[in-house]
Amino acid sequence: MTKHNNVIPNQHFKKKWQFYVKTWFNQPARKVRRRNARDAKAVKTFPRPVAGALRPVVHGQTLRYQTKRRSGRGFTHEELKEAGIPIKLASTIGIAVDHRRRNRSLEGLQENANRLKGYKTNLVLFPRRSKKPKAGDSSPEELSKVEQLKGALLPTKREAPAVEKIAVTDEMKSEKAYYRLRLERVNKRHLGKRTKRAAEAEAAEKDKAK
Repeated sequence: MTKHNNVIPNQHFKKKWQFYVKTWFNQPARKVRRRNARDAKAVKTFPRPVAGALRPVVHGQTLRYQTKRRSGRGFTHEELKEAGIPIKLASTIGIAVDHRRRNRSLEGLQENANRLKGYKTNLVLFPRRSKKPKAGDSSPEELSKVEQLKGALLPTKREAPAVEKIAVTDEMKSEKAYYRLRLERVNKRHLGKRTKRAAEAEAAEKDKAK
């Protein structure tokens, strides 16, 4: 309890809160600015896709993210070789190349190779010189019908796992799963002792035979 004729405690610690208020009134203008920037980028990159280079489908790192599929940095040399695309040509036709990544599975290699083949079938190559087209360049009719791709470039699709349905039999119903687990656990626990006893018994029989 305070004594004497003191001022009643009534502190004002938040007198300058106005200086710390953040406003976001510039968001509508920023939305317009981002839209204009996307349009300018599309004009600058025409006729190439707005999304940029084609990326492979890879799995995330570590045990936590390895089941997720995402876009990688670039295609490996093996994937380009499987699709029949030279490494030096790939970067010139909108395909990202990663010289460090390695293929760890055959499924991933085939998936990305098929991705490259699908991209190759829909690819329209403009000749460097319009009057002197080279082998592999698109025809003038195809060039006249070209439209710029403004969405995602071959987006990755997550496939639902296949579920197999089977009929429940009487043998399955009679099976005691918990009993089987306990039995196998006991067998694993006593495996060392049992093998040791069997070895000792076999050695004793050999000694008797001598």
